[in-house]
Amino acid sequence: MNAEERSFKHAELTRKIIGVFLQVYGELGYGFLESVYRSAMAIALTETGLVVEPEVKLHARFRGRSIGTFRADLLVEGAVLVELKAARSIDSAHIAQLLNYLRCTVVEVGLILNFGPTPNVRRLVFANHRKAPSTSLR
Repeated sequence: MNAEERSFKHAELTRKIIGVFLQVYGELGYGFLESVYRSAMAIALTETGLVVEPEVKLHARFRGRSIGTFRADLLVEGAVLVELKAARSIDSAHIAQLLNYLRCTVVEVGLILNFGPTPNVRRLVFANHRKAPSTSLR
């Protein structure tokens, strides 16, 4: 790990999550539904001693009112939202989805983990100082 990686928010935690992702990918490979990968990731992350909350309910807010709900695949250690995909590649819609999840919460770091033909990772950050004041975890 170089100096730049160490300075990333939650760098050590995201490194652990990505390591677990690669292990799960190595065992299951490509072709399952996202729900299968979510269950496997929750088991594997928990086995490493991390606190994992699957299918976290999030609320989009407008002028202080809830206007919609989402379910993020995993919340790890209360600090990193993980969105799992089983697609050919990570595309702009996946990125927009995770950014919106981050905008709805006080969580600043998210990972897209794609169980596609080749494993793929995207790390996103949305700092709290850039978010609307009504943001909460749920």
